[in-house]
Amino acid sequence: RDFIKNMITGTSQADCAILIIAAGTGEFEAGISKDGQTREHCLLAFTLGVRQMIVAVNKMDTTKWSEDRFNEICKEVSNFIKKVGYNPKAVIMVPISGWHGDNMLEASTNMPWYNGWTKETKAGVTKGKTLIEAIDAIE
Repeated sequence: RDFIKNMITGTSQADCAILIIAAGTGEFEAGISKDGQTREHCLLAFTLGVRQMIVAVNKMDTTKWSEDRFNEICKEVSNFIKKVGYNPKAVIMVPISGWHGDNMLEASTNMPWYNGWTKETKAGVTKGKTLIEAIDAIE
C-alpha cells in the first residue's frame, strides 16, 4: 500500500505501464489475489488513462525457468487485465530474470521454449524477445 501515492504521481504522466510480476510460488498469488497490489496497480493505471502495458514476469530463475509457470501467470494476468479494460493481444508479456539479466537486453539461453512476444499495433504486428525491445515497441 505504501507505493500507491508514488504510483499515482508517476502514472498520471505515463504512456505505458510496465507491470513487474514475481514468478515465485506464493509471490504471484499474493499480488493477484483479491486485495493484491498487482490488481490494484493495473486498475489504477487504466483508470488514470494509461492504455499501453508491458508485463515482465520476473524471477524466472526461481522457477527453474519454467514454461508452465510463465504460461500459468500469463493466462491469469490476461484474464484480469481484460476485465480491467486492456486488450491482452496488445499487451506484451516477457519472462525475465532481473538478477541474471535474462531477456532484459538480450535473448536468454535459459528459456529455449520462449519464442518471443507479438503485439498488435495500429501499424500492424510487432515482434521481439526482450524487455528492451518491448519498451521500444511503445506507441
